[in-house]
Amino acid sequence: MAKGRSVSNGLEETPPRGLTTEDSAGPRPQDGMMAEERRTQILQIVRTEGRARVNELASRFSSSAVTIRNDLNELHQRGLVLRSHGGAVLPDTILRESPVHERLKTHSEEKRRIGAIAATLINDGETIILDSGTTTLEIARQIKNKQGLQVITNGVNIAAELLDAREVQTFIVGGTLRVDSASIVGRSTEEMFEQFSADKLFLSGAGCDPDFGVSGANLEETMVNRAMLRIAREIILVADASKFSKRSMVRIAPFSEIDTVISDTGLREEVQEKVRGLGCNLILA
Repeated sequence: MAKGRSVSNGLEETPPRGLTTEDSAGPRPQDGMMAEERRTQILQIVRTEGRARVNELASRFSSSAVTIRNDLNELHQRGLVLRSHGGAVLPDTILRESPVHERLKTHSEEKRRIGAIAATLINDGETIILDSGTTTLEIARQIKNKQGLQVITNGVNIAAELLDAREVQTFIVGGTLRVDSASIVGRSTEEMFEQFSADKLFLSGAGCDPDFGVSGANLEETMVNRAMLRIAREIILVADASKFSKRSMVRIAPFSEIDTVISDTGLREEVQEKVRGLGCNLILA
């Protein structure tokens, strides 16, 4: 039975002890900006400039120093920045998004095996969602002979792969094209997904840290992923072992929302135990 679909972004701000009356009274005008959006912009600043200082960020966002410190602490906990005296710097190991043509070449054999296993979980006549990942592209290659299958996707590469699948009906949502990921994103994309219902979602996040969750490198992309989560009865994560114990910029969903995880035999045993301990059915290809 699929788990509950309550998806939390985990970015709520809790006022720390010692706040002044002004800080605790409520957000200032610019502090009303979604915490997630502000943190995304802060991370972009750190990536561009190599470092950022609390006082400069507070001035730029018209926010309190307390709010900015909370933002930097959250980004530090995700492994996206390193806290330093008075601010934060860029760590040496950040999981960045690679262009889709580069990702197609990496771990291709593992992705092929994962795609083949995932295809066995798809029944004739079902409605499924394939996100725009390169692992889900392997699933598309394996399901062309399914009968009466309906595929909903935001992946241009997925839709192109299914052009010659005569018995598969493919729905591609509209929106803005992201060239790096060959995907369609935007608020209109999210709204289109909300009109559908699906039996299964096959999700391929950029980072898969059991402690943090499944995460993506682009805010717009992850918002579309969350729209997919809301309409699917069963969530299946497809990710090769190289993606685990890594975090990307924005959380898509905690592992408690994932029903099944399909990875490869290179997944470390301690990670396997963590994934199973979170209630996920784990399949190794």
